[in-house]
Amino acid sequence: MNQYVITNCIKLKYALLITPLFFLTAIILFLYLKNALQVDQYILIQSDFFYFLNATLSQFSTVIVNLTQLGDEIVVLSLLSIFVLYVPKLWEALISSSLVSCIFTSSLKKIFAVPRPAAVFDPHSFVIIGKTLNGHNSLPSGHSVTIFTILTVLLFAFMPKNLNYKILWYLFIMGMGLILVLTRVGVGAHYPLDTIIGGIIGYVSGLLGIFINKKYPIWTWVNQKKYYPIFMLFFLICSMSIISKIMDENLFILYVALASLIISLYKIIYVYNKK
Repeated sequence: MNQYVITNCIKLKYALLITPLFFLTAIILFLYLKNALQVDQYILIQSDFFYFLNATLSQFSTVIVNLTQLGDEIVVLSLLSIFVLYVPKLWEALISSSLVSCIFTSSLKKIFAVPRPAAVFDPHSFVIIGKTLNGHNSLPSGHSVTIFTILTVLLFAFMPKNLNYKILWYLFIMGMGLILVLTRVGVGAHYPLDTIIGGIIGYVSGLLGIFINKKYPIWTWVNQKKYYPIFMLFFLICSMSIISKIMDENLFILYVALASLIISLYKIIYVYNKK
């Protein structure tokens, strides 16, 4: 499986960046034509859609509050932790992509400084699930960037060879990504465009991470047994973080993430100690 991922990643071309950059340009043009490049107008033009999506999605509160956790990097990487042993190439790409996405997210949030819905609208006028977020860091949605960064790496790493399966795989990943990012609107944390723009940035981050990893193989040590203690420590820290989250929120997805970490930790310790 690891060789399959290596082969897929080698085949990727920079031309794949054209599509997400086209969509970003289209959104910027749309905002320009709507005179919505200013923060107030950016919020205003999507307020009705925000209220509609929030009211609709919040009806499935149990589902969306679990799904939105997949935008937390610790949670989603915990679910993929077992691949360190069996598909280390995937983790090499994930590390690079995650670093790129962190740079994009932190930088753009500071540049745009768009206030969260709870900082603009009456908190009683829409549904807020979980903690009330009212800072000025709404654009882009960090959870959406993370979700699409991870999904993009998975998309191209495990891309099938058959054309029909490729199409189905692409539609499945993109559909899943869209559902997951819109949960951020459902919980009242972001405006719709925050999540769409965040998803596109995540897609770009995933591709850039793969390209960087292909040109500069700085994470090849991931596949070396002598470095497994680094992942043991990382998984242990993640486990403690997940346990803390469970004590605070007690969500099903967190138990799944914790179980995944425990299994991965056991397997990696077993492999490391095996002569």
